[in-house]
Amino acid sequence: MDFSNSCKIMENLKIVALGGGSGLSTLLRGLKKYNKYITAVVNVADDGGSSGKLRTELGVLPPGDIRNCLVALSEEESLMSRLFQYRFPTKGTLAGHSFGNLFLTAMSSISGSFDSAIANCGEVLAIRGRVLPVTLSSIVIEAELESGKKIRGESKIANAEGRIKRICLIPISPPAAPNVINVLKNADVIILGPGSLYTSVIVNFLVDGVIDAIKSSGAYKIYVCNIMTQPGETKNYRLSDHIVAVQEHSYKGILDCVIANEGPIPEELAKRYERYGAYQVENDKICVRTVKKSLFSDEIYARHNPDKLAEVLAEIICSLRCCG
Repeated sequence: MDFSNSCKIMENLKIVALGGGSGLSTLLRGLKKYNKYITAVVNVADDGGSSGKLRTELGVLPPGDIRNCLVALSEEESLMSRLFQYRFPTKGTLAGHSFGNLFLTAMSSISGSFDSAIANCGEVLAIRGRVLPVTLSSIVIEAELESGKKIRGESKIANAEGRIKRICLIPISPPAAPNVINVLKNADVIILGPGSLYTSVIVNFLVDGVIDAIKSSGAYKIYVCNIMTQPGETKNYRLSDHIVAVQEHSYKGILDCVIANEGPIPEELAKRYERYGAYQVENDKICVRTVKKSLFSDEIYARHNPDKLAEVLAEIICSLRCCG
């Protein structure tokens, strides 16, 4: 599909991307070239790294995933976006912290709220679109394994030994942040993923009103499946396992389309992932429209290429608009 024609069709659509982690920022980095009204709704349950330290020491919401999304929607090579991603050296009081995390934390105190801080940072970075936390409540993820064992905390769930049966939030059904429900209800397209299945994508479903808003929306709903399995979270998961988990935590029929990677990753990279128990997600048969493309980014990690993923999304969305 011609890029200029895709842009014309896509640029004014209301697109909402729901997720967290590096997957959501990867999606936004490519999609911003097609659309100026993207809204990223971001999970705020992170409890590891710099975000975890700030959350524990200062009682703030974890800023890491928010920061990554803001930078992804900013001018790619701007000085401010590079400054936001700057991480302090490994020794000293600021060890491991990124400048952007500290900036968001300080701005939250100055502006009086976390969502105001995000909006202000968006202006500083001149982002294309907007970023919303899914909730302003301090939340913790709890996973129940098939064995009955319960694990609390996003970072610990990533190391779970056993298949996840269900996740929940503590507190249960926290209120959605301002504007989240409205943007979901009024969206033309809702994109779920890519990202950690339970701790980046599904976790957002557990915020009060989110699933009802998605269900009542007339938006076309797309799930972008991860390229690799994740030990502790999606070990041995096939494509169908992802869809079952999404539906069990929301409702049957939530998805109109699924995007899956079909291209192999380089052999050396595959071997490196195998050492950690991670493999390419098998694309078995599912009862949802599935678009399979080679989406691998030729990097040191087996992640989606932002431009390839955005192009596939544009083709799917534009074909719908042209036909209907």
